[in-house]
Amino acid sequence: MRHETDTRRAGHTPHPGITTEAHGHHGAHGHPHTPAGATWPTAARATLHCLTGCAVGEVLGMVIGTAFGWGNAPTTVLAIVLAFFFGYSLTLRGILTAGVGFRTAFRVALAADTLSIAVMELIDNGVIVLWPAAMDAKPADALFWFSLAVSLVIAFAVTTPVNKWLIGRGKGHAAVHRYHH
Repeated sequence: MRHETDTRRAGHTPHPGITTEAHGHHGAHGHPHTPAGATWPTAARATLHCLTGCAVGEVLGMVIGTAFGWGNAPTTVLAIVLAFFFGYSLTLRGILTAGVGFRTAFRVALAADTLSIAVMELIDNGVIVLWPAAMDAKPADALFWFSLAVSLVIAFAVTTPVNKWLIGRGKGHAAVHRYHH
């Protein structure tokens, strides 16, 4: 309790329902608290959650772009927008199910997923752009699915440490843990 009083006196109001430990604030002795959820398995689950939304958005965006005969740039932009949409939607669904209002749930989803999805999309799309002929592969081509699978595996490997770092500082998916039952 003393710690919460100290943080309020310092001008910080903790987010409703998120403990000061989840924020990674310093304790009475000046040492940062490490949230209990800052483990590799927790980071991997958070990353898998983002990967699911990203994969759905990526595939749907590429299928829609291909169906409409769009070029690589508009198809990629659509895939990225849909990856963010589905990534946020999965988080929103879980938080809304816990009975949280939409506005609060939306803010929590943005805080929880933005950096994770951005890193995942940067790596995923970077691999596809650098892979010879992958940008021109269509959903009917084996190269499309193989390059997408490899790019998502690499994105998962790069994003998991990012999520561990975020969770360890009470950010990212640490903001969502309060709403999971």
